[in-house]
Amino acid sequence: MPYKHLRDIREDRDIRQKDIAAVLNVSQNTYSQYETGVISLTAEVLVKLADYYGVSIDYLLDRTNNPYIQK
Repeated sequence: MPYKHLRDIREDRDIRQKDIAAVLNVSQNTYSQYETGVISLTAEVLVKLADYYGVSIDYLLDRTNNPYIQK
């Protein structure tokens, strides 16, 4: 299952897959497979991405359209 918000937030901020892959310490190909849903996102990767972008994990998983973290 592709993660639309994951791709959209990266593109909206003009960040290349290669750059996010470096943040996660994975290859660009691996990151691409995260975005397309070929490889499942681990909890560790989700936390890193949510912290990096300042959004909720639910937003990254397309469970909500609200990117803000609910506290």
